[in-house]
Amino acid sequence: MSGFVGVVVSDPSLQGQFTQVELRSLKAKFVSLKRDSGHVTTKNLPGLMKKLRGLNEVVSEEEIAAFLSESYPDSDQEIEFESFLRAYLNLQARVSAKQGGAGGGGGGKSSFLKSTITTLLHNLNQAEKSSYVAHINTYLREDPFLKKYLPIDPSGNQLFDLIRDGVLLCKLINVAVPGTIDERAINKKRVLNPWERNENHTLCLNSAKAIGCTVVNIGTQDLVEGRPHLILGLISQIIKIQLLADLNLKKTPQLVELFDDSKDIDEVLSLSPEKMLLRWMNHHLKKAGYKKTVNNFSSDVKDGEAYAYLLKALAPEHSPETTLDIKDPNERAKLVLEQAEKLDCKRYLTPKDITEGSANLNLAFVAQIFQHRNGLTSDTKQVTLSQTATRDDVLLSREERAFRMWINSLGVESYVNNVFEDVRNGWVLLEVLDKVSPGSVNWKLATKPPIKLPFRKLENCNQVVKIGKQLKFSLVNLAGNDIVQGNKKLIVALLWQLMRFNILQLLNKLRFHSQGAQGKEISDADILDWANSKVKASGRTSRMESFKDKSLSNGLFFLELLSTVQPRVVNWKVVTKGEADEDKKLNATYIISIARKIGCSVFLLPEDIVEVNQKMILTLTASIMYWSLQRQPQSQSEMPEQSEPSSMTSDAASDIASEDGASTTAPSESEEVNSLSDSISNLTMDDATSNAPPAENGNGVEGS
Repeated sequence: MSGFVGVVVSDPSLQGQFTQVELRSLKAKFVSLKRDSGHVTTKNLPGLMKKLRGLNEVVSEEEIAAFLSESYPDSDQEIEFESFLRAYLNLQARVSAKQGGAGGGGGGKSSFLKSTITTLLHNLNQAEKSSYVAHINTYLREDPFLKKYLPIDPSGNQLFDLIRDGVLLCKLINVAVPGTIDERAINKKRVLNPWERNENHTLCLNSAKAIGCTVVNIGTQDLVEGRPHLILGLISQIIKIQLLADLNLKKTPQLVELFDDSKDIDEVLSLSPEKMLLRWMNHHLKKAGYKKTVNNFSSDVKDGEAYAYLLKALAPEHSPETTLDIKDPNERAKLVLEQAEKLDCKRYLTPKDITEGSANLNLAFVAQIFQHRNGLTSDTKQVTLSQTATRDDVLLSREERAFRMWINSLGVESYVNNVFEDVRNGWVLLEVLDKVSPGSVNWKLATKPPIKLPFRKLENCNQVVKIGKQLKFSLVNLAGNDIVQGNKKLIVALLWQLMRFNILQLLNKLRFHSQGAQGKEISDADILDWANSKVKASGRTSRMESFKDKSLSNGLFFLELLSTVQPRVVNWKVVTKGEADEDKKLNATYIISIARKIGCSVFLLPEDIVEVNQKMILTLTASIMYWSLQRQPQSQSEMPEQSEPSSMTSDAASDIASEDGASTTAPSESEEVNSLSDSISNLTMDDATSNAPPAENGNGVEGS
């Protein structure tokens, strides 16, 4: 029996935004229009889009045409199906924002990483473009590969042309978070073919997700075509991550000076970098005698007065009293920038950017001041915060990071800054559940942040546990109150099973498409068998006995597996034997980058491979499996033979559950099924993605 193969989109991140039912429906409408009209352009597409879900009765054909003209100035340019899908998503985002948005992030969540790419509302801002170009010129001017192309002229399209081969953005990500991308994985020839460019862009987008960027509505083709709005949005996020990297207690323990002794340390750790920067700024403004509170980086700083007080507090030697006497905001802004330059702050904004309240540029300006002179004491009572961490604390921290990046990559409305704190009101977990299991959440019984009454948080968390049990998660020792109280091990156990459930759905859907309804659902043992059989079929002798096999620490098995599923991706000349610890880490870094390069969306760190973190090893293996199976959906030989439940499967699941404190009992067969879905730390869900925002389901009591 030949299996049915659904609509396949070349960009997995785009495919993940639609269910197969939606893709088939959209494809049918698109093909029908193309058949009737000969080709699809911005002239005949608005009529079709006007009838689509989320747009009908909300936006006119004229508005749709105007929107399309922003990306396609030539009205006769033919639009392909994938471009149509992106336009549909982007237009939905614009309509959602126009209506005030839906779903929840709550007032306490950071918005700086979410706004640009997901809504696409801003016009091309020349000031921001010039600022970003100046940043790139400064930080990459000595790069061996890029220096022949720099400096970039901000007045033309050189930036967008240079980005087309993917190298610049990969390099910029490494500036923001050093070591994210192994440069050995970047294709850096003078002239790249389309395949090599696409690999660079895929590596870039998967790595951007791994450092916390929101890239829900952007694909590799957008980068190839040099789409200005999307590119500037992505660059903005990368630069902000770099500038705000030190605004946390782990990197700058002295920040504890900003808080009262009574302040719960977990609450402090959960503050977004943006909120921390505002807290730092207001701390110094208060000391300098400024009577107002700055709540944003736009309207509250437009007159330049707050900057004058801030520099007076931090650098009195460069800040004469006369600055405060100036009445003209433009003149005051000009003086402020001159004083900041004396602190070695690069001039990335103009007096006009201050007086017009450019939020992105003003935030970057304040972050630069913090980097060069934070004014905090070097004697801190909490300096031991980062020195007393146990091995378990380090592991929990790494897993928290992986879960955080995974959640933020799903396209949920909330932006997570600290998993252990941000999930305590239950709302984020409900959003994640609605993504991985659409329709499972009863939004009428949920309370949207900000939540004042504690019992409302408990109601949210109780619903999370109830849904988890309905999905056959192993939650023997977990109650809603454990989430409210921030029990880290139990929260990790829950999130782990959510990730497993996600990948289980993805892999089983591929099985269904290729083999029909034959066989039972995939288990951990099937992933293990698949990986071993692929490597064996290539003529190699490597093998992993389990996902905690210590021999995996040298990385050679995964390099052979990657080479098997994509023969040209591994450059064996740069691979080490993996004997010394440093060589193991080099191999691990290379593995992660080439996995992202072929299209795997993974969030583990090199240390997870070197130390053989059982969870992250399973994540990596299943991610590679998913990518391989997705490329050949009709190839039944790709699917492992269904075996009887093996001791490895139950042992692995039991180890994971007891390790997290969720359960010490062996999992049932249904729990064995869940034991896989953790696999891919994100591959934006295929049929599992819900496009309807929570608000459309009813948000229940708001702000109770």
